[in-house]
Amino acid sequence: MAQILLQESMCWFASLRRRSNSRLSPSISSKGQNKDPDFLNLHLLEFVPVIQDGDYTLFESRAIIRYYAEKYKSQGTDLLGKSIEERGAVEQWLEVEAQNYHPAIYTLAMEILFARKKGTPSDAKAIEESEKKLGKVLGIYEERLSKSKYLAGDFFSLADLSHLPLTKYLADMGKMYLIEERKHVKAWWNDISNRPSWKNVSSSRWPVLE
Repeated sequence: MAQILLQESMCWFASLRRRSNSRLSPSISSKGQNKDPDFLNLHLLEFVPVIQDGDYTLFESRAIIRYYAEKYKSQGTDLLGKSIEERGAVEQWLEVEAQNYHPAIYTLAMEILFARKKGTPSDAKAIEESEKKLGKVLGIYEERLSKSKYLAGDFFSLADLSHLPLTKYLADMGKMYLIEERKHVKAWWNDISNRPSWKNVSSSRWPVLE
């Protein structure tokens, strides 16, 4: 589980890091925690990721990507939207991802990929329930994406970027049909996963699940 968390965090960070000189603290124990006193001074909950940007310290993945998107919005793609209405839409779909999409796909990754790597039994019921939940969310996405190119509108944003790390694993899980059987979701995924910045990140050497 720790390595999946670290991979996801590092991917989000790397997608935005080209704009900054900040430092990511990725060191974790086998339980996803870091007991080093210096690390605990940065993140009292003991989990990755944590960034240090000068004298400023921030933890939690979504807080970090919001921070960098805001700080560097004048450089490259504006990932937050150009108006308060667009920003509202970005935040809305970020919440959908965090509260609905992420829990379902994360459970699938844990029960299929992590269990396989560890040689431990998978929870078939959890897999079935999570796949149903993910399918329901993707059905909502299909409807939304039939009306706009991206989730928050006709512009690429954090709402799309936040889906990249774990969705990448659907092929490894044998679940890519959940994307491919939905015309507009498939087009959206092909678009965002083929962006040069993401291809550069995803083709690099990621931590091994062990």
